[in-house]
Amino acid sequence: MHWLYLLLALVALAVAFKTTSVAVLMVCLLAALGFGLAWVLKLLAARVDSQTRDSTLILDPAELRRLREQAEARRAAAGNPPAPPAA
Repeated sequence: MHWLYLLLALVALAVAFKTTSVAVLMVCLLAALGFGLAWVLKLLAARVDSQTRDSTLILDPAELRRLREQAEARRAAAGNPPAPPAA
């Protein structure tokens, strides 16, 4: 979708170069600037979205507590004392 903004910006620039009217030139240059900014923002948003983690993989506090208790039980069964909590 963000490539559509780049295409529209290039079309607006092409129209701006071909026109003889100052009013059309200004509108096309402003449109090209707006579409160019929209393209950059959508491109950055897509890159950030591709780097984010899936929120369904985040453990809730009850699940985290259950996993800690299981780890402590395994350590106690193996004969290792539990590690002190990190500050």
